Amino acid sequence: MKFAATMSLATALAGMLVGAANADQLADIKARGKLICGTLGTAEPFSFQHPQTRQIVGYDVDICQKVADSLGVSLELKPIAVEARIPELIQGRVDILAANLGYTPERAQQIDFSYSYFVSQQKVMVTKESGLTTLDQLGGKKITALKGSTSEQGVRRLIPTAETVTFQDTSAAYLALVQDKVDAFCASELLLVKLRQQSAARVPLAMIEASLFVEPWGLGLRKGETALKDHVNGVLAKLSASGEIDQVFSKWLGEGTVFNIKRDFAIEEIKG
Repeated sequence: MKFAATMSLATALAGMLVGAANADQLADIKARGKLICGTLGTAEPFSFQHPQTRQIVGYDVDICQKVADSLGVSLELKPIAVEARIPELIQGRVDILAANLGYTPERAQQIDFSYSYFVSQQKVMVTKESGLTTLDQLGGKKITALKGSTSEQGVRRLIPTAETVTFQDTSAAYLALVQDKVDAFCASELLLVKLRQQSAARVPLAMIEASLFVEPWGLGLRKGETALKDHVNGVLAKLSASGEIDQVFSKWLGEGTVFNIKRDFAIEEIKG
């Protein structure tokens, strides 16, 4: 009897180990009944606090909601800082990132990226009175960007003679520009458009016409979670094929919004 009981226990333990080995993040999310999405919460129109409801809304949020809906689970949003995005994902505090996450080869060594769901023009904004109009004039200047962002990496890589000054959030970087503590601010064109409009009456700002670089954004996923990655890519592909992605895009960035742009990029695999 003792031997049989021992064998039964061993069999049960073996079954548990096999189950654990076969488990994956996609199955875990379904079992939990909740998808935890890491997002910035401070970057209109992608994820920001609605002025009336105080809820976090935006393009990134809607994309994450589509993934949650496809899994039949609820969505939990977790606001995170720019530099905390990848650590939060790797450490398992979030399931997925929808957080203005631009693709870089360095990041792709740490995490996986879904198909691109947005393509960002990275530009540089200056004060009108600065007289700066071209990227060539930025050598030796102080340029700010959000800490840990691809904007910061782009400035360091493409304007190596500039002094890069980083801040934790958009408001701090913006204030540094309008208070003449820096000469320029590098970020996504859409973010800069919004800041320029808000600042028009106080300190007139101008955008340097040429883009510093162009970057595809993907949803961030942990390495090796093939089932989840395939599922997310399938959701994005269906949104594209049905035209639903255009509805989401237009809601936050299209005609009638302050950005007033058309989607001119494909939902496709990001090729590094």
